[in-house]
Amino acid sequence: MFGLTAGILSRQINKGTASYKLTAEVLPRNARGYAVIPPPRSDEEKALLDAMLRVDHAGEYGANRIYAGQMAVLRRSQSAPLIQHMWDQEKIHLQKFNEILGENRVRPTALLPLWNIAGFMLGASTALLGKAGAMACTVAVEESISEHYNSQIRALMELDPDRYTELLQVISKFRDEEMDHHDIGLEQEAESLPGYQLLKAAIQIGCKAAIYASERI
Repeated sequence: MFGLTAGILSRQINKGTASYKLTAEVLPRNARGYAVIPPPRSDEEKALLDAMLRVDHAGEYGANRIYAGQMAVLRRSQSAPLIQHMWDQEKIHLQKFNEILGENRVRPTALLPLWNIAGFMLGASTALLGKAGAMACTVAVEESISEHYNSQIRALMELDPDRYTELLQVISKFRDEEMDHHDIGLEQEAESLPGYQLLKAAIQIGCKAAIYASERI
């Protein structure tokens, strides 16, 4: 069934700069009157969910910018169709979190302009190292995102798995697709890049810092 019109956060990209607006669309809702997340039962629960949704949206936004940077460099290479396939899945993830943020009136992180630039630069700079560089970046980022999704799944299971069934399904599905990207990166010889372990460690430190900041700002 369909509920009332909800505001959905949609993205507009203009010459590499991200801007956002609220557009009115109709979201499919379940019989309980919400699409994915039920109304929070306390201020503490709302704060937890807001931070969770904010960082998930930021992560998917950053991943989109990374793949955009990779495609800007490797769009004519043999790796381009594979990178585009992973990017297309990330676009779906971002669209879903745009919808969830809009429905639940959660503001995105104020750091999106920074992630816009940093994500693109990370994707482009690693792609300049060739296919192995791009895939090493993919492995590092997707591993970090998957681990973060796993921590959220554990938190929701401890909080109330029956109440958050729909959100758990969304996060679990996206986690599985991120792990597929991680595995693709390994299959595409990410580990053959000289200095792979150092690059991976550096990227994952950056991912952890981005997660910490996006939850709070």
